[in-house]
Amino acid sequence: MNRKLNFWQMTPPQILVLGFAAIIILGACLLTLPFASATGQSIPFIDALFTATSATCVTGLVVIDTGSSYTMFGQIVIVSLIQVGGLGFMTMATLVALVFRKKITLKERLVLQEAFNQGSMEGIVRLIRRVLIYSLSIEAIAAIIFTIRWTFDLGFSKALYFGIWHAISMFNNAGFDLFGTVDAPFISLTGYVDDFVVNFVAMALIVLGGIGFIVMSDAIDYRTTKRLSLHSKVVLSMTGLLIVLGALIIFIFEYTNNRTIGSLDLGGKVLASFFQSVAPRTAGPNTVDIGAMRQASQFFIVILMFIGASPGSTGGGIKTTTFTILIAAIVTMIRGKEDIVIFRSRLAKDRILKAITLTMMALFLVIMVTMLLSTTEDSQFLKILFEVTSAFATVGLTMGLTPDLTTFGKILICITMFAGRLGPFTLAYALQPKQEKELYRYPEGKITIG
Repeated sequence: MNRKLNFWQMTPPQILVLGFAAIIILGACLLTLPFASATGQSIPFIDALFTATSATCVTGLVVIDTGSSYTMFGQIVIVSLIQVGGLGFMTMATLVALVFRKKITLKERLVLQEAFNQGSMEGIVRLIRRVLIYSLSIEAIAAIIFTIRWTFDLGFSKALYFGIWHAISMFNNAGFDLFGTVDAPFISLTGYVDDFVVNFVAMALIVLGGIGFIVMSDAIDYRTTKRLSLHSKVVLSMTGLLIVLGALIIFIFEYTNNRTIGSLDLGGKVLASFFQSVAPRTAGPNTVDIGAMRQASQFFIVILMFIGASPGSTGGGIKTTTFTILIAAIVTMIRGKEDIVIFRSRLAKDRILKAITLTMMALFLVIMVTMLLSTTEDSQFLKILFEVTSAFATVGLTMGLTPDLTTFGKILICITMFAGRLGPFTLAYALQPKQEKELYRYPEGKITIG
């Protein structure tokens, strides 16, 4: 009996896992080429692997500075990995198939369904078309605005390159940037902390990339349908709430901190507070030094990162919908109600169980990796927890630990980024053996809780 695994025998989760892994390995090999490095010498494979994983998983954590350590070839490899990783390799494959008018097979539709976390295959190809149109259009508009703004600082040709590069990076919630230099690496957007145009466009890209393509499609159709789905209502309301609440808390905690926003005028303080509230939605760029923030702000950002973006988006985390279900479940239990109701819609029990399971799996992953790194890395606990949460939620923010990671630490963070991008469920389904149908059920039992 031939047990060799081929494409047709693989499940959609297995295809996604192996596909992303293959892209990461290819990217790492390209980044180790001498002409990808600014020094002309090959970058160590572990550093190239870390960068390729971070780019493909649209995270933004880097062990060497992107702007000063890579040539244009290396930077183009990185931004290509970001685009493919953000939209998904199956989405890019579908684009090629659509361009050459090839039929999308049933197997490919199943993989797309898994990649976008859809309940059915109905309309999946139409959704992919919209994803591609929306993504490329938004990136193009943002690139034009960035180019116009940065032409005054960098000159037209460099501003155009930077505009396109950063539009792709920020829309895909990657967090990579090219502003670092040999003398000042890892500076991100700190030079534009009070620049309204750069801040507004970057925040718009992060939010649009983070709410998910399903919500964008729903919002665009609102003019004709005059209605939003429950999913879109939950995503938009929770996203708005977290951004405003996050900005308010950061504004209060950092108001007198002269190392972050304390030295800015009121407008600059508000702008910086909003940017640091939006960035943890799995984006990664920062306009103030995260390591210089007060511990209360840093820990609050950990919470924002863990929640993350929304389903079907370029972001990670447990997702806004999962967090909403958990909060609704708590409120329902406290009020003594039986059904969890959100926007006058009752949630099915399996949605609640899935939200709890996903959260517990995510917590377990973050806790275990944090414990392991606490024994191998010479750093403060909060720095390690921040780094691990940032990796799991594919954010890219750091308190400065990333460049100092040991080889073991780099490998562990790579695994965490990979798990965070694909999601615990996808990895679990890819690794589990084929499920047999249960022929019986056990009698119901009761456990005292609380």
